[in-house]
Amino acid sequence: MSTEISQHADFSGIRYAQCWEDADVLLRGLDIRSGDTCLSIASAGDNTLALLTADPARVVAVDLSAAQLACLRLRMSAYRALSHDELLELVGSRPSSRRPALFARCRSAGGLDRDTAAFWDGRPELIRAGIGSAGRFERYFEIFRRWVLPLVHGRRTVGELLRPKSPDERADFFASEWNTRRWRLLFRLFFSRWTMGRLGRDPQFFRYVEGSVADHLMSRVKHALCVLDPASNPYLHWILRGTHGDALPLALRPEYFRTIRDRLDRVEIYHGSIESCLDEARGGPRFDRFNLSDIFEYMSPDAGAVLLRRIASAARPGAHLLYWNMLAPRSRPPSLSREIEPLEALSRELHADDRAFFYSRVVLERIIAPPEREA
Repeated sequence: MSTEISQHADFSGIRYAQCWEDADVLLRGLDIRSGDTCLSIASAGDNTLALLTADPARVVAVDLSAAQLACLRLRMSAYRALSHDELLELVGSRPSSRRPALFARCRSAGGLDRDTAAFWDGRPELIRAGIGSAGRFERYFEIFRRWVLPLVHGRRTVGELLRPKSPDERADFFASEWNTRRWRLLFRLFFSRWTMGRLGRDPQFFRYVEGSVADHLMSRVKHALCVLDPASNPYLHWILRGTHGDALPLALRPEYFRTIRDRLDRVEIYHGSIESCLDEARGGPRFDRFNLSDIFEYMSPDAGAVLLRRIASAARPGAHLLYWNMLAPRSRPPSLSREIEPLEALSRELHADDRAFFYSRVVLERIIAPPEREA
């Protein structure tokens, strides 16, 4: 995360126990080449680890939050110490009664460092529940799933929503069964800026948000339920059922398990702001690809432009950077038109396919000519 948001929000706890950006969209947009050097906002670690499937030489994972880096480190230990099925149990993608024992193996055989072990030792209830449910954002969805959703739709209706259907069948089901007046009312109340700021995201994360949060989410939900396929959407499965079932995000799919495990030594973890990380990297190899999550959502336009310039100065020509907008519109400013070009057509395609349906925009940009590095 950036220096600006660190001055306003608390980063002592786990905010996100999973990455809520679509890794398939991320990998497609970044188009990582074998041997690339990547910089990735760590968050809970899923998407940082997903980058390894594209064979980069280095992935520098940066985060302000020691709690978020504890999530990444525990995942890395789980890949080393557990089987694929056991990893899914620890995360919460599968039911399990043995998560404390699985954590104990990560703690020893997985080579968990002392600080990360102490962090999770002090939170045994989060281990028992599955580490993918340990964040504030996931608890917000748990409240929705337990207390709000049953007031609108029962298990049968939820199950029918998640059953594979044709696009026409999905549209008919949405119109006739799902999009009721009560659904619209409770959705607008629960996913309002006020409720989300107090239960889900820090209120400071809405400092630069424009427009109605609920209205935006309502339109994107319809897209996710009708145009995209709910049956294969891991984010939707978790929100509605509290587990992934067979709809796994990229980093948890069985076909990538060995690849990620075998490349874990390519991940370098940096605790601090992205600005300080870029400062320390000055004079070293430039970056080829940037996973920037939704970092600019929390920044003023001026601060975002300054950070984009610093990112460009640390990049090789042709480098790709990808980030998400929710409700604060951010992209390359005109002042950087000589250094950065937007890839607008592909950005629109990626957004249309984005199964993490909260976002109003996927922004994919390419470095044309990096500005001179500061001495």
